[in-house]
Amino acid sequence: MNVQLPAQMDKPALFAWIQHRDGRYELAGGQVLMLTGGTVNHGLIAGNLFETLRAQLERRKWAVLTEFGVDVGLRTIRYADVVVVDRQAVKPKDLSAKSPALIAEVLSPSTEKLDLGDKVAEYLQLPGLAGYLALDQDEAKAWVYARDSAQFPAPQVISGEAAIIGVPQLGIELPLAEIYAGINFG
Repeated sequence: MNVQLPAQMDKPALFAWIQHRDGRYELAGGQVLMLTGGTVNHGLIAGNLFETLRAQLERRKWAVLTEFGVDVGLRTIRYADVVVVDRQAVKPKDLSAKSPALIAEVLSPSTEKLDLGDKVAEYLQLPGLAGYLALDQDEAKAWVYARDSAQFPAPQVISGEAAIIGVPQLGIELPLAEIYAGINFG
């Protein structure tokens, strides 16, 4: 099936357009990009992270969402694998968040360069962001960008199922053993 993508679009037009489409899309600099599907490991890792975050965060204060839009600029909407937002900062019918507290992407061969490149630059500009996580799907490994006071230092790369991701501003610790539980790297 071929999908004819519009050449240029703004954010309201994107939201209207995707309401009538199957598949996943992002808007980057006004250009619509079609996203590919993920592997079993991709889905399992994102699901494990979702469950781990829901278990640690107060549900009345925080919403943990999957494949939710992140408004990162004038003409760009990204769809992250897992997004944590303050419930007071979003409305029930919002299609994206402007100030998420945490964003996580599970790396795929087709998105790794983007997830560790352009998306990092875009996400780390968001004012309320406490952390960005990029999770490998081929081994228990994460690139962790955690805000310390007003800035983000270089990422901390952690690996091994004994490792723990700390996001001090949210008061959470995410064990890689939980995020990678049941994952077969073979």
